[in-house]
Amino acid sequence: MSQPVRNIAILAHVDAGKTTLSERILFAAGEVRRPGKVEEGLATMDYMPEEKERGITIESGVAHFEWKNTWFNFIDTPGHVDFGAEVDTALTAVEGAVLVVSAASGVETQTVAAFRKLREAGVRTILFVNKLDNPDYSLDETLINIEEVLGVRPVLMTLPEYKGGRMSGVLDVLSKSRLIHSDTGEEIVDDSWPQAGEVSDSTEKIKKHYAEAVEFASNFDDEVLQLALEGKPVSPKTLLRGLKELAKSNDYALCYAGSAIEGFGVRSLTTALTFFLPDVPEFADNELGQVIRLRHFKGVGEISLFRSHTNMERKEWPAGFEFSRLKANLLQPVDEIRSGDIYAMRTPFETELGEILKVTPEGRSDPIPQSDQGERAHSSIRDKYQPLLQTRVECLGAEDYHHVEKSLNVLARMDPSFRVQKDDGGFWYLHTVGEVQLDVLLARLKREFGCEVKAGSPEVRWQERLCRNVGPVENTFQLGPHKISIKLSATPLDGDAHDIRLAAEFLENAPREILAGVRSALLESTEVGILGKGPLVGVCFEVREFTWTEGALPPMIKKACADAVTKLIKPADVQLYEPVMELSLECPVNFAGLVTGDIQSRDGKVKEIGGDGKTHFLKAEVPLRKIFGYATGVRSISKGTALYSMKLLGYRPATV
Repeated sequence: MSQPVRNIAILAHVDAGKTTLSERILFAAGEVRRPGKVEEGLATMDYMPEEKERGITIESGVAHFEWKNTWFNFIDTPGHVDFGAEVDTALTAVEGAVLVVSAASGVETQTVAAFRKLREAGVRTILFVNKLDNPDYSLDETLINIEEVLGVRPVLMTLPEYKGGRMSGVLDVLSKSRLIHSDTGEEIVDDSWPQAGEVSDSTEKIKKHYAEAVEFASNFDDEVLQLALEGKPVSPKTLLRGLKELAKSNDYALCYAGSAIEGFGVRSLTTALTFFLPDVPEFADNELGQVIRLRHFKGVGEISLFRSHTNMERKEWPAGFEFSRLKANLLQPVDEIRSGDIYAMRTPFETELGEILKVTPEGRSDPIPQSDQGERAHSSIRDKYQPLLQTRVECLGAEDYHHVEKSLNVLARMDPSFRVQKDDGGFWYLHTVGEVQLDVLLARLKREFGCEVKAGSPEVRWQERLCRNVGPVENTFQLGPHKISIKLSATPLDGDAHDIRLAAEFLENAPREILAGVRSALLESTEVGILGKGPLVGVCFEVREFTWTEGALPPMIKKACADAVTKLIKPADVQLYEPVMELSLECPVNFAGLVTGDIQSRDGKVKEIGGDGKTHFLKAEVPLRKIFGYATGVRSISKGTALYSMKLLGYRPATV
């Protein structure tokens, strides 16, 4: 098939209308008979029970559609901050993105975070200003807000029309046309507009914005510039070429405006995705493709979301491999895979997030996984997300232990921002970014894996820092004929880093697996900490001596090292540091006093206050322990009108 492929993501702040827009795009493309509504739990892309219940996107849903002879893989990403890792992994596999901005709220904190992610990933971005079905929301103010906050000049390509206080259509700048609804709710071109010789407010708006688009495009296309200087008309075809070059610039952003819930502006936006996004890249000849997401379906098991790097028919597929289309949670088998396209893949072995599968040149039959690359990709995403909560989980019955442990490890592989720490007492600590992520993980553990567990109350995950030089101490562990001895000391380091220094004699004489075992054991001991409040950070371990008998097993090394750390570092040797959050909040002005007073009562320090007379905005620094469970409190104070987001500022010495 010569049909071009485009992989796109859609990003936004929570409640900006991202999933609703996704549904409308699928409806416009004929993929669904009617767009599902998020508030009714009917969104096609939000298929998980937890998504339907909460009305938010948790897993990046995937859908496919055709539009103007282009094949699209459409990834609807989460807007909630707890699921930022989902966004990061989605962006590794797309050529372009739609960033939704709500005209009701403007550019919000997660909008800025999403835009920053897109820039860092080099993903070409088109803006969609949503919720303009309410004529009280200002398109002009939103465009100014975009330019001021995001630092790009929006080039407006559609604008809304109103009749009797309701949105009645949109004006498409490039095609100089008006789009209205048909009897079935689809957007169609109004062939009766404009009538011969008609000059109206709408025709003047089209003329004005077309001229602006020409002016901006002239910076990128010599023919457009020459025609503009000579005062000659620029055809839509010529302007399109100039806008394609403009779309590559980081200084401008093509901007479409409308209403997702009313279905206005969607057709023009979808057409823009065929015009202004780059082609899929060229891949190496010996690559089968890359794992971009891991999923687990009850009754099916684990599958990989997979971006193909080659064209291959079923008869050439590696033994034990199966490829399907994934539409929400439905698998539809295919008979061929195409380069750049996205599929669900089942393999005879476990894959890693970010892993590129290679194939041998002899008939492309034996995939060769590159696990080191997969681990690097997984680690780079994992390092971005610091777990701020820890929750103790244990089995209801001892016979379930191994099943629960295996299920938790699968979930941790699927989500690089979630970590599991096993305790020798027969339970686990779940380390999560936030409360919503924790709730969803526990629900999935029961629903997808059939695990019944008892979960304690989540606690804030602090940092423990070594505050003085300690050691050396000696520790010996013996099991039968095998014996391991270690002499260990430690010194503080600046920052959150760890370092392990090994004695020269040990480095020279020890096999690689022994060296790796010692490093791994010492690093693992830092995850537990000394006080059990959080990880031990900023420490350099020095292994001064290490002896072992031939045949010593890895668990013996782990035990010897862990006991040595316990003997070496005492509670008095560490200082607690607590996480401090930056809280960004907006609410109606009549709740400003209550909201601000509540933040101050939580030891919060207000750093910035603003607003427009209707909406109150503030930024504050608040200890995480004081703002735990904030969602319920602020909802009560503001009668559900406040919107807020939090991000980690850093850690400071604890005062409690």
